[in-house]
Amino acid sequence: MERAVGEFAKLPGIGRKTAMRLVLHLLRQEAESVEAFANAIVVLKREAKFCKVCHNISDTETCRICSNPQRDASTICVVENIRDVMAVEATQQYRGLYHVLGGVISPIDGIGPGDLQIDSLVERVKAGGIREVILALSTTMEGDTTNFYIYRKLEQTGVKLSVIARGIAVGDELEYADEVTLGRSIVNRMPFTGSI
Repeated sequence: MERAVGEFAKLPGIGRKTAMRLVLHLLRQEAESVEAFANAIVVLKREAKFCKVCHNISDTETCRICSNPQRDASTICVVENIRDVMAVEATQQYRGLYHVLGGVISPIDGIGPGDLQIDSLVERVKAGGIREVILALSTTMEGDTTNFYIYRKLEQTGVKLSVIARGIAVGDELEYADEVTLGRSIVNRMPFTGSI
């Protein structure tokens, strides 16, 4: 039981107490149910791949997004991780391709540019056919550092570089916004056209 708790506790966001609850839950389940759970994880690890183009999760060499001829292959949205791809896809507003970095530059965590998929992004852009790269990283110091690093690597390629809009979210009240967010909202204001 201690070994199982130790393994669950290795998962992100799972402490020892939560790991213990999960193990106790599994002990109360039928053996077939627990075996199906364990088998699903083994199959996931064995059969899931990372797309050779964008590094998104896939069950084939090239993911369904990169291989879809209906997508705009001239636009790449750069994201930190696979969860970000899922979040952008859920909006149904973006029809281009992606590039998953696998993290952001964070010297304090020992993550440098070489630990991320930045070189493969530069190669994709230099190969041609890309008109715009959208930087959709977190609005943190690490995200901004990574944005700047990518900007410096791509600034001579002639590709349009853009960053996702930042500012006050719909439904937020100004008094609760921090100064940086409010300032960016003021600087990046848009013309009012009668609708938002």
